[in-house]
This record gives sequence, C-alpha cells and structure tokens, in this order.
Amino acid sequence: MAHTAPSSRLLSLDILRGITIASMIVVNNPGSWSHMFYPLDHAEWNGVTPTDFIFPFFMFIMGVSMCFSLKKYGEGLSIAALGKIARRGIGIYVIGLLIVLFAQMCRGSIHLDDIRLTGVLARLAICYTLSALIVLALHARIIAINLLIGIILVGYTLLLLTGNGFEQTADNILSKVDVAILGQHMYRYHPDNTFNFDPEGLMSTLPGIAHVLIGYQIGNMLMRTVDVHKKIEKLFLFGTLAIVGAFLFQYGCPLNKKVWSPTFVIMTCGAACTILALLTWLLDVNGKKEWSSFFHAIGMNPLFCFVLSDIYAIGFSAIKLPLLNSSGIPYSIHSAICHYLLYPVFGDGKMGSFTYSLVILGLTWIVAYVLFRKKIYIKI
Repeated sequence: MAHTAPSSRLLSLDILRGITIASMIVVNNPGSWSHMFYPLDHAEWNGVTPTDFIFPFFMFIMGVSMCFSLKKYGEGLSIAALGKIARRGIGIYVIGLLIVLFAQMCRGSIHLDDIRLTGVLARLAICYTLSALIVLALHARIIAINLLIGIILVGYTLLLLTGNGFEQTADNILSKVDVAILGQHMYRYHPDNTFNFDPEGLMSTLPGIAHVLIGYQIGNMLMRTVDVHKKIEKLFLFGTLAIVGAFLFQYGCPLNKKVWSPTFVIMTCGAACTILALLTWLLDVNGKKEWSSFFHAIGMNPLFCFVLSDIYAIGFSAIKLPLLNSSGIPYSIHSAICHYLLYPVFGDGKMGSFTYSLVILGLTWIVAYVLFRKKIYIKI
C-alpha cells in the first residue's frame, strides 16, 4: 500500500536505512558466489566481516522506527495497535514465502514439502511482531524493557554455553530444536548431514527480539532528547561502550552471526549507534546532505527495494535469451550481462562478480528514485 511520508522524519535514520538496504542488495547479488571479495561474504562461523553487520543494522533500525510508529497508539495494547502489528508482521512473512515460491517456480517446479519457512523476511516479521507486542504489553516502561532485554541476552548466553551452541555438531541445541520442529523446512536441510543449521532458526530469533528492543530503547532516547548535540553524545557513548564490552566478552561468548550470539547483538547495536551518531552530526549539524540523495531514495522504501532486488536476481537467472553460449545452452539475462557487458571490461573474477551486484543495485535504485520523486512510499 502506498502512503505519503510523515512530515517529521529523522533524516539520519532514513539515510542509515538506505545505506543498509543498498549494502544488503550488493552482498546478496554477486555475479558468481564463487568469486566474492572477502569483506562481502559472511564469516564462516565465529568472528565477523563487514557483511555480518548489515542484517543486524536493519533489525536495529526497525526497532528505532518502531518507537516512532507505535507512538500514535499510546502506551498500551489496543485493537487498532494489534491490527496494525498483525497486518505488518503477517504481510512481511507472506512476502518472504512468496519470494521462495517464485524462486522455485523459476527453477521449474514448486515443492511445498521442503519449502524453507525461515529466512531474512521471516525473522524481521517475527521479531517486529513480538517486539511490538512486548513494548505495548509493558506500556513502554523503559526499566521493564531493559530488564527483559537483559534476561533474554543472559538466558540465551547460558543456553549457548550449556547447550553446545557454538559447536558445529549435531549436539548443538539450536540445531536440535530446528531439526525437531522444522526438519526439511529449514536452511539446506539434509537427513545425511552431520550438522544441519539454520542461520535464521527458531532459537536464535530470541536474541533477535532483544536486538529490536534495543533499537526501540535508542529510539526512545532520541525522542526524549531535544538537543541534537545531546543525541549525538548519547549515541556515541552507548555505541562505544557496547562495542568495547562486546569485544571483551567475546572471549567467553564469541561473536557469531549464525547463532546471533549476545555479543554479536551488543557489538552490532553499538556500531549502528555510532554510525547513526556520525550521520546525525554530518547531516543535521553540518548540513552535508548532497551526497545522501542516492541512499535517501532507497531508505524511504526499504523492504520494497529489498524485495524488488530479489525479483530482479531470481528473474534474471531464470529468463533465457535467444543467445547460445559455446556449449549451445541459452544465456540467461544474468549470464548475458556478465558475459557481454561486465566480464570483457572487469574480468570474470571478483571484480566482474562485484559489478553485477552494482547492476542489480542500480536497477533497484531507478525504481526507488521514481517513487521517491513522486512521494510514493510503499509500506511493507
């Protein structure tokens, strides 16, 4: 559904959202998964790369935005609030399933018996819905929300440490739960695997809820703090303490995106706060806005742009052209772009693969820019 934007928005948050979605589009759509620059790939297990910060940044931003969007419903549950939360949560989850079905259809057949029920959009939907309900159920009480965040993160840490959560074996508690409940509906499940694991699994969604609630609390702080310089100071202070704290505690609880470890939550929320502070200083204090228009267009329609980039990527790989390669196989739009346009200029290695992701980003931005100029904002 298309809406006009509210008159008062936090520009730095819109730009951070745009940067995050643009980065997500780039890392999700290489020309070849076999040729990627290391910073554009996820860490194999413990540790982090720049790419590992992208998804949690969006979770954090969702929490900050939720603080503003739920304000009109007051500090308590209501029929109107429940309806809005349910519609958005279900809508995001269904769109995620439709993308999976679209990908299966483009590959030639639909298999509902092993369709993945988790994923990026599924996690966003679940964490948004539960976090919003928690906030309203607790009447937005700051202390109560902070206490719940602490209980979730400490409890999840104990679960990981006592349940072999950092081991890549069948004894991993997160794997056990996902295999028992989701089975073949989880990420790359195969009964012969010694270790089946879903990076957006059920148990690791718990710290994801804490992640969104931290973003909500930061949004609360931004709303209650009038002076922009005080906002920047508080963002930098929390960001610095969180980054340093997560760095120190990683020796007992490793940074790990796949299990969404508590130190990973704290580290990425701290980094998001720091960058948000920098953007606020750059955009709101110094007025340096000219560079940000590219990201502003994407940031105003973030989930739409994410879904559109998926449609491009899936469709371009599926649609065949009346052009044959040396083996007599038709080129897809994807392979034709790489073979005829990118690889002759940038080579068929990492740079050629990277430039294809920029093509997907550019095509997505064109649509986002048209919508932005027409002040059309599609709420997903």
